[in-house]
Amino acid sequence: MLFRCSCHATAEAGRRGFLKLAALGAAIAVPMAVSGSMLPTPARAAGDTEALLLSCMDYRLTDDIVRYMGRRKLTDKYDHVVLAGASLGALTDKYPNWGKTFWDHLEVAIQLHHIHKVIVLDHRDCGAYKVFLGPDAVKDAATERSAHEKQLKALGAEIKQKHPKLATELLLMSLDGKVELIS
Repeated sequence: MLFRCSCHATAEAGRRGFLKLAALGAAIAVPMAVSGSMLPTPARAAGDTEALLLSCMDYRLTDDIVRYMGRRKLTDKYDHVVLAGASLGALTDKYPNWGKTFWDHLEVAIQLHHIHKVIVLDHRDCGAYKVFLGPDAVKDAATERSAHEKQLKALGAEIKQKHPKLATELLLMSLDGKVELIS
């Protein structure tokens, strides 16, 4: 009976893995050597940040939200809190800890980053609205807009009551990425 040794194949795979790690190490070491420190440096430390953004968790709009904030020249100038339903998530009695989470994040953003405004960005065809309020709350475009407007304004009023110096923006995004201001 003959046995075949796989040492050579294992050694070759190990060598390839080592070369990949060495290349990665070189890629990491160059920036560290230039900075004069072996510790990574943060892009931005605590300080002034323009806003706190509250948006929904819907994966369909993640890229649209980033593009929208970029068009507004807010890239790297906002903190981001994500709750299903955005304004509704912050207000729902179904998950009261979500509201507490929003308010806690807002407090930290004020203390740590000295934010100037809160941007609340709801979106159309939101599953959380269907789950929490029922399908009749979003049965057509006008009813859906009204439901969002009610939740956005309620959260905006609470923010103003608790933090009168903060500006608020209440927005509704369509699935094509277009955003409308809710006054």
